[in-house]
Amino acid sequence: MSEISVTSGVGETARSLRTLYFVRVLFSVVWVVLVFSLASSALSGSTPSLVAGILLVVYPVWDVIATFFDIRANRASTSKLPQYVNIVFGLAAAVAMIIVLPIGGLTPAIIVFGVWAFVSGAVQLFLAIRRRRALGAQWPMIISGGLSVVAGIAFIIMASSPRTGLTTLAGYSAVGAFWYLVTAIWLTRSVRAARP
Repeated sequence: MSEISVTSGVGETARSLRTLYFVRVLFSVVWVVLVFSLASSALSGSTPSLVAGILLVVYPVWDVIATFFDIRANRASTSKLPQYVNIVFGLAAAVAMIIVLPIGGLTPAIIVFGVWAFVSGAVQLFLAIRRRRALGAQWPMIISGGLSVVAGIAFIIMASSPRTGLTTLAGYSAVGAFWYLVTAIWLTRSVRAARP
């Protein structure tokens, strides 16, 4: 394979990921705004409103959708196993939340969210480390993945605290959006470098 085709492939992947990351930022911003405007009163120990429940379930489902686009953006990758693991855990988290929300309220749902955030962050961290040589611009994703792992553990620990609620998870989403934005901007350099 020629150097031009390799460079072109990297540029195409970087371009696709950059677009995906900008979309992820937009989704997170909208989700955070909706949480603070429609579900800010949803706290641990309570039974959340239908809107709060939908917002909680939608988040991992969106991550599953975004992961499918991540796979499409990285067709040349030899292994898609990390993304498939993320998809399985995302779908499992959404189903688990649908089950526990009517029975136990927000507390067990936050625990489920914490487990999902831990696994999703670990996958993100692994992928970022694997992609750093080919694409560059992955240090923000490494930081974001690491923070997601830590946040997941924190959510599990704090799930029963009366101060923990949907706005806590919104803070997690906002931080993630920031790192996706930084990566998307940084990937512009990889896109420009790959141009013939």
